[in-house]
Order: sequence, then C-alpha cells, then structure tokens
Amino acid sequence: MRQILFFLIVGVAGVAVLLSLGVWQLRRLEWKEAIIAEAATMIAADPVPLPATPDPATDRYRPVQTSGRFTGEETFVLASTRDQGPGFHVIAAFETGDGRRILIDRGFIPEADRGQPRPPHAASITGNLNWPDDMTASTPPHDAARDIWFGRDLPGIAAALRTDPVLIIARSDTGDGVMPVPASAAFRNDHLQYALTWFGLAVVWAVMTVAFLWRIRTRTA
Repeated sequence: MRQILFFLIVGVAGVAVLLSLGVWQLRRLEWKEAIIAEAATMIAADPVPLPATPDPATDRYRPVQTSGRFTGEETFVLASTRDQGPGFHVIAAFETGDGRRILIDRGFIPEADRGQPRPPHAASITGNLNWPDDMTASTPPHDAARDIWFGRDLPGIAAALRTDPVLIIARSDTGDGVMPVPASAAFRNDHLQYALTWFGLAVVWAVMTVAFLWRIRTRTA
C-alpha cells in the first residue's frame, strides 16, 4: 500500500508540474501575441518626422520620414532570401537635412552585387525606426577584414560609420538596385508548440503512472 501511495503521489505531482508548465506557455503565448499585435499596429501607422531623440522603448517600429543624402559610406550584414540566396543587408550612413548622421537599412543585395557602386546621392527616406536584437552570445564578431557583420550590431555599426546609433529600416526603394526589406512583426513565436509539448508529456506521465500502479496492484493481488 505504501508503494502504491508513493508512486501515486509522484505521478500526480509530475502531472501537476507538467500541466503548470503548459499553462505558463499559454500565458507566454498571449503575451507574445500582444507584442506582435502592438508592433504590427505601430509599423502600419502613418509616418511622422524623425524625432530629435528617438527612444528605443517607445519609438521602436515607429514609421518616420526624413530627407538628406547618402554619404556613400556603408557596411554589410550577412543575410539570405529564399528567392535570391545568400547576400547582404546594406547598412548605409545617411546625413539628414539638419546635419545628423544616422543609419539606413536599405535592404538586400545578392552576394554578387556587393561590389556594385552606390555613390552618394540625395534621398527622401520613409521607413521604421528599429533597434535590432540580432546579436546573441553565439553571434560571431565583425569580420573587419571583409567588412561583414553577422547581425545588425547597432552600436558597433554606428561606431564604424561614425553615426548616431539610430537605424531606419527603409520601407521603399532607395535606388542603386538594393531591394527594400521593410520592417515586419514576424517575431518567432513557438509558445503554442511548447505548451502542446508540455501537455502531451503530462498525458504520457499520467498514462505511465496508471500503468505502473496497475502492474503493482496485479502483482500484490
């Protein structure tokens, strides 16, 4: 009887823990969906003039407009697309009409187009402010010899191009054959999958507990 009670307690406790993890992931799912909806609403809003001091917390994804000129200074972030394969995001220095130096994510070019000239020229930019979180502990550092970044390291790129750490992701074509890649709210969201995994494990744990208790019961009958 003690053995049955012990395994019953273990079984119930295990199911409870697994169910609680599943419920926690459902709450995370609700939280992530709210963030995605908020970002999508912000991205689709009407553009406003570029703020004097953009705030990463309140202005992330804010649509903005500014005019000025590309300086011809640029760097490259390794990327790829399904249609064109490997290539780069072109991150360019941009001088606004009031003399500020900021960064523009102009979009994607295939690997073979990296050496194509993109000379200085005047431009009006419409896009979305962003402070990318591409960089993780496993992201390789900047390859200075080839001038390749493996993520949009905003502070690092801003220092390299001598600009403010302000990035606009261009919403429309900025010329020179660069394909715009507008900002999107397509964040990774695997919380439903995680929740189903935990609930599935809870069912398996419960079935195994019942089977084990049944075996003990039949042996002692």
